[in-house]
Amino acid sequence: MQNDEPDSVSAALRRRLHGAIAEAGGWLGFDRFMELALYAPGLGYYSRAARQFGHGPGSGSDFVTAPELSPLFGRALARQLRQALEVARATELVEFGAGSGALAAQLLEALGDAVTRYTIVDLSGTLRERQRERLAAHAGKVRWLDRWPEAIEGVVVGNEVLDAMPVQLLHFDGEEWAERGVAVDGERFVFADRPTPLRPPVAGFAVPGTVTEIHRQAEAFVATLARHLVRGAVFLIDYGFPEAEYYHPQRHGGTLMCHRAHRADADPLADVGDKDITAHVNFTGIALAGQQAGLDVLGYTTQAHFLINCGLLELLQGADARTVANAQKLLTEHEMGELFKVIGFGRGIELPEPLGFARGDRTHTL
Repeated sequence: MQNDEPDSVSAALRRRLHGAIAEAGGWLGFDRFMELALYAPGLGYYSRAARQFGHGPGSGSDFVTAPELSPLFGRALARQLRQALEVARATELVEFGAGSGALAAQLLEALGDAVTRYTIVDLSGTLRERQRERLAAHAGKVRWLDRWPEAIEGVVVGNEVLDAMPVQLLHFDGEEWAERGVAVDGERFVFADRPTPLRPPVAGFAVPGTVTEIHRQAEAFVATLARHLVRGAVFLIDYGFPEAEYYHPQRHGGTLMCHRAHRADADPLADVGDKDITAHVNFTGIALAGQQAGLDVLGYTTQAHFLINCGLLELLQGADARTVANAQKLLTEHEMGELFKVIGFGRGIELPEPLGFARGDRTHTL
């Protein structure tokens, strides 16, 4: 990845992490380590000036998201959002973690006058500035918040938000579970385990040596979202599995992954701050968190089914070869079509036939 920032930024983040580990008595939970690595103000991966989003290594980016890959992603998604806005009798869209602003631009263009206010909630001041530039043509509709809106009456969307929320790591040695955190060996960050009462939500699945994640922050996010949603719907898009697949004995290495220059690795302790750290989503836990907080699950399906239900194939009619090729990556099983899922929630609305879940709904697998 092309990085125009001085090495002092990465060095300052390492010092910040070393200090946090020392303050915590020599051991820092991985969730806190991940939080600082990604979001420490001015230092973390999402808080610095480096460019994360783009089409390929030549763009100086680290990974590509669906809206960056094809504008048809936003145009298809807009059809589901329009249906939900109409049912909720609302004109506000709220997007969490708007990234480069690509999805916001696509949705604002596709929905036109159906949206009178577009609220972006994003913790990164750097990303907010990029979004302002990209959305300048819609400046009259867009507002930015760095905290929860007091009350939401409208439709909420989040694309690849849950996977970037810090996770706790658990390790099973064959007899006991331990929480895996981070310590320091000289100048290096190293994993270190300590006893814990925490357990995965599925009992008896682990083989000795299993490392897996639990998602208390992502589930807390959904529960908090439920408290703020007065009337409307929520659509969250991310990569992950239902619980039975997530905590399968064959997935004994967990799902933690890092991304840099469009290459993946599984070492979050190396090159801290210079690469993304993510974990796949346990959608069963997300669904339960929503239900327990008073939301209705509208549906759960693959990204491919969702986009086809929303008319992506119709939007492709007459498109050029490059547009078709990029859109196919959104749908094909070995690209984004199967791994990425969409889950929908509602509160205070009657939406018996959500467009995106019309065919291929997998709610029964949660």
